[in-house]
Formats: sequence, C-alpha cells, structure tokens
Amino acid sequence: MIDPTVHLRVVGAALLILSPAHLWIGRHLSWRADASRMSAINRQIFHTHTFFLCLTLAMMGTLCLFYTQTLTTPTPLARVVLWGLMIFWGARLIFQWFVYEWSHWRGHRLYTFVHVVFTLMWAYFTLTFWLALRLQYAN
Repeated sequence: MIDPTVHLRVVGAALLILSPAHLWIGRHLSWRADASRMSAINRQIFHTHTFFLCLTLAMMGTLCLFYTQTLTTPTPLARVVLWGLMIFWGARLIFQWFVYEWSHWRGHRLYTFVHVVFTLMWAYFTLTFWLALRLQYAN
C-alpha cells in the first residue's frame, strides 16, 4: 500500500503557499475595487472571511507538513481530522465544477489553465486524505 506521508507533506507545503497567495489572487481579481462598492458590513464580512480562510489554510498546511506522524498514527482523533479534511477538499472539488459558472473560465486560456490546475490540486488533496484515512482503518 502507498505510504501517504510524502503526499501529506506535499499537501501541507501547497496549503502553506496557497494561504498567502490570496494576496496576489485578490490583486489579480481586483477584490479591493469590488469590496469598495460593498456596504460596510458586507466589506467587513468579506475581509473577515478571507482572513479566516487564509488562517485555516495555513493551519491545515502546518498540520499536514509538521504533524504528519500524528495524522498517520491510527487514533480516533486522526480519523476525525482526516475525515474532515477529506470532506472539506472533496466539497471544494465539487464546487470547482458545479458552483463557479463555466463562463468565468471557458474561452480564457489563463483562467482555463488555472481551473484545471485547481481541479487537479483539489482532487490530489482529497485523494491524499482518503489514502491516509484508508490506512487508519487498515491497522
């Protein structure tokens, strides 16, 4: 059976990169200009949610990169955490295809490329957590 240790560390590193990458993503997608047109409460909610998304990604990344042994040791807590991570990234994969309108990326080379890369990344994350979870029950 495949050892998920290396894959969990790759996922962790990717998440730690993805967290601060939201600064660049926000600039590229003009979040500041869009947010300036929102009401104060919606703007504050948007900024708060973005901050906590980045914090969550960094915490997930830290867990996967630096606490891999804890995730791969069969315990009830490891199972619960892996179930949560697998469901989270599986849902994100589904949203990639069924929530975002296709018109956002179809016909645009860069956006189509980014769409495919993120689809593959979310699938890899989901499969990595599934593999680690499967090994939890194999022991």
